[in-house]
Amino acid sequence: MPLPSVQEAIIYLMVITSASDRDMTDVELARIGDVVRTWPVFDGFDDSNLLEVSQQCQSALQNPGGLNKLLTEAARAIPIHLHDTAYAAAFEVAAVDLEMRMEEARIMQMLRGHLELEPSVCTAIERAAKARLRSFG
Repeated sequence: MPLPSVQEAIIYLMVITSASDRDMTDVELARIGDVVRTWPVFDGFDDSNLLEVSQQCQSALQNPGGLNKLLTEAARAIPIHLHDTAYAAAFEVAAVDLEMRMEEARIMQMLRGHLELEPSVCTAIERAAKARLRSFG
């Protein structure tokens, strides 16, 4: 199977994060759609393909070793200069409900390792996302 495109690989990371607790909430799915429609890294991506790409990811996760294989392939498909962007996209999904579940935290830890990101970079991304997602009340 060929490597996913850069955009598909980032979508895979968001779907993996959302599915980590076996409950892909409407809020998380909406956030994935928002990221795909608004982030410059997805310029040129036909968002009508989002469902198909998400289903491909979910199907691949069901295979033996699927999670590790998808994380490895995504890290290979995403250029190094976009690893922080990919982590930020995945963290957006994990943090959208302002509640980090143990499974999501584990996936984020795995992503940090696969994407070979410095802890300080991850901390900055996480802080920015949390600040952006907070509401007034």
